[in-house]
Amino acid sequence: MLDHLTFAVADIGRSQTFYDRALAPLGIAAIVSVSAEQSGSDAFSGYGSAGRAFFWIGGGKPLMGRMHVAFVAESRAQIDAFYAAAIAAGATDNGGPGIRPHYDPDYYGAFVLDPDGHDIEAVCRLPA
Repeated sequence: MLDHLTFAVADIGRSQTFYDRALAPLGIAAIVSVSAEQSGSDAFSGYGSAGRAFFWIGGGKPLMGRMHVAFVAESRAQIDAFYAAAIAAGATDNGGPGIRPHYDPDYYGAFVLDPDGHDIEAVCRLPA
C-alpha cells in the first residue's frame, strides 16, 4: 500500500496557491509544511485530510525532479529490512532508517534511490 507521493513544482508558492484552491472542494487542505532546513533539500507542503498528508509538493532543486513514492511498512524492523535489501540490490542511500520528527513524531522511514534515481521510501508511523 502507498503511504504518500511527492513531486516537484517549479514555484512552490504559486503551486500552494493553486492546490489550496483546487483541492478545497475535495476536503483536502495543506496540513504540513516542511522547511528546506528541516528536509535538508527543499521546502515541501503536504496536503491531506483527517490530519494525514498523502500528497506532497516540493520546490527547488532537481531532487524532486525524480518521482518520490513511499510504501507503508508494518514495523520499524520491516523498514530496516527494506533498506538493507534495497542497498544489497544496488540502490543508493538517500537517508538511512530513522525517526523523522518534522513529518510526524512516530515517523520512522528509510530512503533509497532506485537505478533510475527515483526516491523510494518505506515508512512506519507506529510508535516504537
